[in-house]
Amino acid sequence: MATALTLEQYLDRSGSPYDVLPHAPTESSLRTAKASHVSANELAKAVVLKNKKGYLLAVLPASQHLEWKTLKNWLNENLALATEDEIAWLFPDCTPGAVPPIGEAYGIETVIDDSIAEQSDVYFEGGDHATLIHMAGPEFCRLMPHAQHGRFSSPH
Repeated sequence: MATALTLEQYLDRSGSPYDVLPHAPTESSLRTAKASHVSANELAKAVVLKNKKGYLLAVLPASQHLEWKTLKNWLNENLALATEDEIAWLFPDCTPGAVPPIGEAYGIETVIDDSIAEQSDVYFEGGDHATLIHMAGPEFCRLMPHAQHGRFSSPH
């Protein structure tokens, strides 16, 4: 597989410069960072959540884990993980487990952890387990002008 078509079209329409980097297939964001020789602090991962309005994409560095209580309190709502079937429905052109962290490309509300937003370079899955997208950190944030920003992760 290659870059997910929905993501590729969104990136191309945005005019944001980006690079596509193939890597050895991996099954986790930390392994992707290692295989790609990329800092896990710069590798954005997406966690698909459900809330009362529908779905929410939480974006954080691969080096961090989601602080559920912090995120729930910050958003003042109950959250749950989306099921694999729901994720497949929301991201039909992506391999399971390789959700790109660009929620706006898929019409999904997004929250971005400040620790990934502060990176000068950001890498993320392109929709499969063997393709990374690389772009400047400010461009990554510019792609999601409606995303909320906050701190809701902590180191592994």
